[in-house]
Amino acid sequence: MPHTFRFFRAGGFDQVRIDTAADLLALKELDQKLWVALSCPVKGIEFDTRTLALIDSDNDGHIRAPELLAAIDWAAARLNEPELLAQQLDGVPLSAIRNDEAGAPLIAAAKGLLDEGQNIISVYAASAAEAEYSARALAAWEVAGSAAKPLGDATEAACAALADVRDKLNDFFVRCRLAAFDTRAGDALNASDDALKSLGAAALSSAHADIAALPLARVDAGATVPLGAAIDSGINPAWASRMAAFREAAVVPLLGARAALTESDWLAIQDQLVGFVAWQAAKPAGLPPEADAVRDLERLARYVRDLLPLANNFVAFRDFYTHQGKGTFQIGTLFLDGRSAELCVAVNDAAKHASLAGLSRICLVYCDCVRNGEKLTIAAAFTAGDSDQLMVGRNGVFYDRQGRDWNASITKLVEHPISLRQAFWSPYKKLMRMVGEQLQKIAASKATAVEGKLAETALGVGKKVDGLPAAAPAKPAAAQQAFDVGKFAGIFAAIGLAVGAIGTALAAVLTGLLALKWWQMPLAIGGLMLMISGPAMVLAWFKLRSRNLGPILDANGWAVNARARINIPFGTSLTQLAQLPEGAERALTDPYAEKERPWKTYAVIAVIVFIAAAWWTR
Repeated sequence: MPHTFRFFRAGGFDQVRIDTAADLLALKELDQKLWVALSCPVKGIEFDTRTLALIDSDNDGHIRAPELLAAIDWAAARLNEPELLAQQLDGVPLSAIRNDEAGAPLIAAAKGLLDEGQNIISVYAASAAEAEYSARALAAWEVAGSAAKPLGDATEAACAALADVRDKLNDFFVRCRLAAFDTRAGDALNASDDALKSLGAAALSSAHADIAALPLARVDAGATVPLGAAIDSGINPAWASRMAAFREAAVVPLLGARAALTESDWLAIQDQLVGFVAWQAAKPAGLPPEADAVRDLERLARYVRDLLPLANNFVAFRDFYTHQGKGTFQIGTLFLDGRSAELCVAVNDAAKHASLAGLSRICLVYCDCVRNGEKLTIAAAFTAGDSDQLMVGRNGVFYDRQGRDWNASITKLVEHPISLRQAFWSPYKKLMRMVGEQLQKIAASKATAVEGKLAETALGVGKKVDGLPAAAPAKPAAAQQAFDVGKFAGIFAAIGLAVGAIGTALAAVLTGLLALKWWQMPLAIGGLMLMISGPAMVLAWFKLRSRNLGPILDANGWAVNARARINIPFGTSLTQLAQLPEGAERALTDPYAEKERPWKTYAVIAVIVFIAAAWWTR
């Protein structure tokens, strides 16, 4: 019978529940269109890096669905009790390993690690054993290398110089043997007249490809390769520098100084260095073959511990959406501006990440985090509060999943609506900001004019004190005077019209309000505010409903396979606002508060008197 999967609804889509080993083993039957992700990076996420490296069988830096399924099948094939995969033990019991062709080597390796009375091989013990075997293999390789270095530390340079000319020297000596076999081959195997003529029309240099393709030296029966340093030594110019390096690094140290290299000399040099080449090729990349069982034992212990939580953060995003823990992509929490942002992801390139992550419709704050010389870049999602005080340069503190604190500084913002409350007040804040900016400009202009007049007056006083006649003010022309009068008259007329229009509008609004019944007035005021704030709220509502986690993770190398939405209630839970603890006492009197006149009281009294007089007089 096919496995019966169970699903839960979160983020606006169905996610599979992976609670048991049967759920885990049956994932290969689940249509991959129902997987939340099909690939995730092995770096930049909060998970055991060694386990991820073992699952990443092709070592491309990503774990894909087939690799996860292969890891599950590999572990199940070596366990008597596949149910262990759902228990998340910190290792594997010896009794749970199958005693068959695949499991017997693991049992033998486990017995060598367990003390008497122990049954579980922990991840730590298996990893330590793997590291010990690797160290032993590397040490044995290093010891064998001492006998494979005829020139000591200079042997590696000699091998590199030999590798640069090996094919060309082999080619030359084969040509010479053919010339010895048949005298007619001598002329045919040297550079032809046509090949040399074709070089005459080209701009030549010693690195020219057509020159390098010519024989290394003059081919003849029993010929040798010239090793002289002179330019006219008879060596192909394209190979002169490499042959000189080969002479100094290999020929002279191994055979002594000589004017030419014979074929027997060439074979002798290769024989002396062949041991070093073989030794380098034998450098252990990991465990020696006899210790494969220890490596597989570590793999099994890690899979027993880690496969279920990895599946629940790959096939489904259970930890993230249920708040039972944190998703693997959540690397910590950012505290800034009286809030804590829990959705923080690692970022390599903020500009590149923002170009795609901006499609998430989530307000993102990019921060550079520094701690003891280490540097980390993060993107934090702010999903509650407002963005009034979020700006480049502000500082906060980032706590990673290990509890370490980092100094965080904002370097970039991707602005999107954070909440409906922010959208409601945004038109009024923009209006107040615009009015404040205009008033500041007017005040600055007036201050500049006053300072100019004061400077002019001070200059006149200074001249009088020094006994110099003050410059008489220039008399404006009559035409200019008439123009200024008309100009100022027009300004005063415009001001009067503006004041009158504003007064008429206010009077019309107030008259309309007075014509309403008392219970209708709050509704009218509320309707007016809704007309002002309504468009911004509607736009914000649509954007908040369309927030998507996918672009944030895709920008980090994930292949998110679902529309992982973050709706308003869930988004609000990802950013915590500052709140007083339960039962805390709060004093509302601020001894340093600024003293204010009761203008609000005066205004309320004036409105009440005006309304009463209007009602009395109709």
